[in-house]
Amino acid sequence: MMPPPQVAITTSLVHQLVSSQFPQWAHLSIKPVALGGWDNRTFHLGDLMTVRLPSAAAYTAQVEKEHRWLPKLAPHLPLPIPTPLAKGEPCDSYPWPWSIYGWIEGETAAPERITDLKQVATALAGFLMALQRVDPSHGPAPGSHNFYRGGPLSIYDSETRQALTILSDQSSQIDTHAALAMWEEALDSSWQGPPIWLHGDISPSNLLVKDGQLIAIIDFGCSAIGDPACDLAIAWTFFAGPSRATFRAALPLDQATWARGRGWALWKALITVAQQPGSDPARVEAAQAVLEQLLTT
Repeated sequence: MMPPPQVAITTSLVHQLVSSQFPQWAHLSIKPVALGGWDNRTFHLGDLMTVRLPSAAAYTAQVEKEHRWLPKLAPHLPLPIPTPLAKGEPCDSYPWPWSIYGWIEGETAAPERITDLKQVATALAGFLMALQRVDPSHGPAPGSHNFYRGGPLSIYDSETRQALTILSDQSSQIDTHAALAMWEEALDSSWQGPPIWLHGDISPSNLLVKDGQLIAIIDFGCSAIGDPACDLAIAWTFFAGPSRATFRAALPLDQATWARGRGWALWKALITVAQQPGSDPARVEAAQAVLEQLLTT
């Protein structure tokens, strides 16, 4: 987990930034969105735009990446993605670049907001296949800018084994032997094809739904070209049973890639559950549910 924001990002600060750098929008109302995120803080700007500010230095490289690549990706994709409208500059009151995007109306995905999970699974698979087909020339390789999503899982090997040791020492109800075997299976393979586009953070908070349907994909801060396995983790973090089967059937990827996708889900769930006391109970509970899905299905 990243450290707390280094700058207090408030409505007042956003108003100051917009007024000074984009005075044509200074008259518009500014208010936080309902779910502002962790990597970035997001605010409504009037009714048709959002302001998005990195919450720490580690996220700032994502600004330039999204401004460069989102307009090039969008024409090839079957669902809307964010449209960058303006890029703010660092200043005395805020030290990093920031963005203004067009607002996409919708709610973050949750089972109770979806009419048919299998239909959403099919739509998401279609989106990912289209993304993977986009020309990867000159695309960003995995690195610190996206926390190595699309790179080899081995970069998180020590972190995962440490989490397993902590959980084993705690005599938790998690089958750490089975989890270790699953992790090592994930490490046994690597992406053999050329690098292809991946989103990097396919999670319910980045899927927008409306009237029960998937209508947009947001937050491409972790995008890159590389191994698409990380985009498969949602098969265990959100889908289950028939919807998971539908998602898997709709994506023509080999078993080794699915094993690595399961490894990405396992890594994140393990480090969340193994965090020290004081961690967000809701996040820990959700991670425990993911582990149950991984280890029992």
